[in-house]
Amino acid sequence: MEPRIIRAGDRETKIAPANNFVGQVLHESVFAPENPSRLRVSRVTFTPGGRTNWHTHAVGQILYVLSGSGRYQLEGHPVEEINAGDTVIIPPDARHWHGAAPDSMMCHLALSESDDQGNAAEWLEPVSDDDFTQEPA
Repeated sequence: MEPRIIRAGDRETKIAPANNFVGQVLHESVFAPENPSRLRVSRVTFTPGGRTNWHTHAVGQILYVLSGSGRYQLEGHPVEEINAGDTVIIPPDARHWHGAAPDSMMCHLALSESDDQGNAAEWLEPVSDDDFTQEPA
């Protein structure tokens, strides 16, 4: 890893892959792992109702909400509302999802590490509308 500044104009914002997300979601890779670091940082912007599929991270994940309101659910727990300034700490291998509220956009930084094989996440099935529309706790 070499010291440098990655300028905002050098990063590309892309539509997030439909096989891992529901709705319109934009993804920007802020930092991709470089040896010896395994850290990955992404800026993810969800349109209202946009969300991830259920997924896990081998070494956990941290979300920092930059703007808007969203939802987060850890399997077996109620849906929770998340808002600008909130930090969500997700344990290793915890099945979960996160995304925008039905009536608000939400943007967060997602921080995770790759495992020894270079995998950052295991993507699972989409979050159903029934799960998504549960009233937050």
